[in-house]
Amino acid sequence: MSESLDVLRDVPYSDEKDNVLRSFDLYYAPDSSPQPLICFVHGGAWRSEDKADHASLARSLASSTGFPIAIPNYRLTNSSDGANSVRHPIHSQDVLDFLSFLQSWDRLGHVVDRSKIYLIGHSCSAHMLSSIFLDSSAVTPVLVPPPQVIKAVRGIILSEGIYDIDLLLSRFPTYREWFIAPAFGDKSSYPEFSATRLGLRKGQEKNDIRWLVIHSKGDTLVDLPQTDAMYTHLLRLYSEHAPQPVMVSKVDDLVEEHDQVLRSEGYLKLISDFILQDVHRA
Repeated sequence: MSESLDVLRDVPYSDEKDNVLRSFDLYYAPDSSPQPLICFVHGGAWRSEDKADHASLARSLASSTGFPIAIPNYRLTNSSDGANSVRHPIHSQDVLDFLSFLQSWDRLGHVVDRSKIYLIGHSCSAHMLSSIFLDSSAVTPVLVPPPQVIKAVRGIILSEGIYDIDLLLSRFPTYREWFIAPAFGDKSSYPEFSATRLGLRKGQEKNDIRWLVIHSKGDTLVDLPQTDAMYTHLLRLYSEHAPQPVMVSKVDDLVEEHDQVLRSEGYLKLISDFILQDVHRA
């Protein structure tokens, strides 16, 4: 991709046209032919960060892969529309609405191939993507992706993720008051929200979604047992139902702190190599 990128900012993906928390930015080469789309969903403990914070990552990914990059916002807990009014699964539902919108959005059909999408979730958004693409319907029925979204997603990359909230709180008890209770409600435990308990959606075993689960050994905010548990869970799911390649790089390549990893060359290479290898595999 050329160094010159066009950027569409604050594209609404809902009927709330003036709600910047329900919009996305798109980075793309204006002279490109239709290419797979990479979507990065930011973290921030369900309560902070903005798509603009990751403009540098978007440009780096576009340069290393040659593909357009979309970064959505979503409504946040403790956001300006009222303290604690936004709780799970609203954050994830916004991300699902964004992905569904892409399937009907034809403004940039000449540069975006909507049938080939790669998703990246960091920190809390790894939990969000897992809740959408594994079967959480018994707890959160609004998070059922339409068939065209399932079919379009080719790969899901989970980075420094939160998957098992009770396990997280056993190691970081202060997180309960800081962001877990505001986002999920004040409960004694949260087993129903554990991504490591979710199965495959009906018919999903026939889909060709590949997973990359990574974690930096320098991360002190979310520890490695989260990723160990999720990787083990995915291996078990697919080995029982439909063997598929699941890749992981847990500690060997990344040494940065939780957020700093997003700016590292190692992180960029892991993600870019995974996506490019999958595109060429197809």
